[in-house]
Amino acid sequence: MIKKTLLGIAAAVGMLSMPLAAQADKEVTICVWDIVGQNGPAMQSMREWQTKALELGIKSTLKSHTNEALAAEELKAGKCDAALITGIRGRQFNKYTGTLDALGAMPTDEHLHTVLRVLANPASAAKQKANGYTILGVAPAGAAYVFVRDKEINTLAKAAGKKFAVLEHDSTQAELVAEVGATPVPSDVTNFSSRFNNGQVDIIASPLVAFDALELYRGLTPNGAIIDYPIMQITLQLIGRSGSFTDEFAQQSREYFFSNFDKVQEGLKREAANVDPKWMQDIPAEDKAEYEVLLQQARIQIRDQGHYDGDMLTLQRRVRCSMNPGHSECTNPVE
Repeated sequence: MIKKTLLGIAAAVGMLSMPLAAQADKEVTICVWDIVGQNGPAMQSMREWQTKALELGIKSTLKSHTNEALAAEELKAGKCDAALITGIRGRQFNKYTGTLDALGAMPTDEHLHTVLRVLANPASAAKQKANGYTILGVAPAGAAYVFVRDKEINTLAKAAGKKFAVLEHDSTQAELVAEVGATPVPSDVTNFSSRFNNGQVDIIASPLVAFDALELYRGLTPNGAIIDYPIMQITLQLIGRSGSFTDEFAQQSREYFFSNFDKVQEGLKREAANVDPKWMQDIPAEDKAEYEVLLQQARIQIRDQGHYDGDMLTLQRRVRCSMNPGHSECTNPVE
């Protein structure tokens, strides 16, 4: 089941037939996070990348990891030259691109597409090289929505006292959940869905592409709902050690990732189509406005605590204002 979801994720990394700059006699090790493991779709995609890279002078060894945390730790320890991980996990390597996943910062795919276009421009290269690491590509992995076991939990006030699964390695999620009076339950990608399906938690946030593969309909049955309001855009990022890749390689890789944006989104939408519309619950305009205010306040607080990058938040705000110039945040910007 999980393999089906990861097919979309594997496509999102955009590794097939990649026109990378040749680096003669270069040998690298790539840590690949794939929940399924050695025979998963992400690894399969990376093996195809491995063949193409060899043609361009790069000899690579792929290391499969079902544990995303271990893949990130091996990147830090120098046991791999690059790692394929989520943007949330990748924030420790590059806060600028790690802030792409900021709460409520990019309401739609169009917003994300515009921001990633900026990142694919050579003018943004410097921002994607920090702390000894270089971003080799960013791809969409789907917007996250709030899933509730009881559709009566349709306002922020009603979330008070409920158990909300949050990623244990991302303190920003726990802070937001606590702000609305809910109880954060530290979880990870391997157990958040089972906790929801088994009733151990009342609320989760998940991309729609996980609905079928992780059988989230079990947690929704019989009285649950998916709040039709994306709270964040999830990204996948290929992060390399700067000394292992040339700047030319990194730039071509980033441009290739962006060139595949539409194809990746088509795959994500096909997976999301498995969600029966009966589960989607619209919320009134006034509630959406409440969400916007809460998420903006959370972003500012998290920025001031040093977790979010202010420059990325400003870029995202400018993109939002380019699409909705009449919004109050555009006349009185605080991000």
